[in-house]
Amino acid sequence: MYWYERRARSQGYRHIAGIDEAGRGPLAGPVVAAAVMMPSGYYHPEINDSKKLSCKKREMIYELIQKDALSIGIGVSEVQVIDTINILQAALLAMKEAVLGMSLKPDCLLIDGINQIDVNLPQQTIVRGDQKSISIAAASIIAKVSRDRLMGMYHRQFPIYNFLKNKGYGTREHLKAISQYGRCKLHRRSFHVVGIDYLKTDSSKI
Repeated sequence: MYWYERRARSQGYRHIAGIDEAGRGPLAGPVVAAAVMMPSGYYHPEINDSKKLSCKKREMIYELIQKDALSIGIGVSEVQVIDTINILQAALLAMKEAVLGMSLKPDCLLIDGINQIDVNLPQQTIVRGDQKSISIAAASIIAKVSRDRLMGMYHRQFPIYNFLKNKGYGTREHLKAISQYGRCKLHRRSFHVVGIDYLKTDSSKI
């Protein structure tokens, strides 16, 4: 989990940020990205890929990262952006926003996945980076918890979809609610699910 950071430091970089996003797959809600810069040599055995942590553990580690990180940036691409430029470009835009929002400017980026972002900084993309880099793992936790909290807020606006539980993903309960009530403004019009007639569900009953 520390090899990429150590290599970057051996190359002369000092302000290394890990970048990751949460929310590419759901049918509703934004995609949220985070950029996290941890202190040199920082170690914590429980910082890992957010998908491998329980909700309770993620919340705990989120608070730890907030306390220990040198700098954190958050980027959000809302549903309208996702539907306009597609989910990949929206995720990359959120990542760029997260980097530009950091209080301490990074001089090197470690990015989860295969796509670089549109900033003039040295970058390395790492497939499954949230399992290989502590900086990216920290970013994955910040992004996931931040998005989950947003979906909890949206749940209070649209409780019939139970966003608090499904976070916008296409669970059976969520799909049934779409079929029954139609789509709300948080649903991604560019995402389609076999078996649902979206021409009939665009006019929401709520």
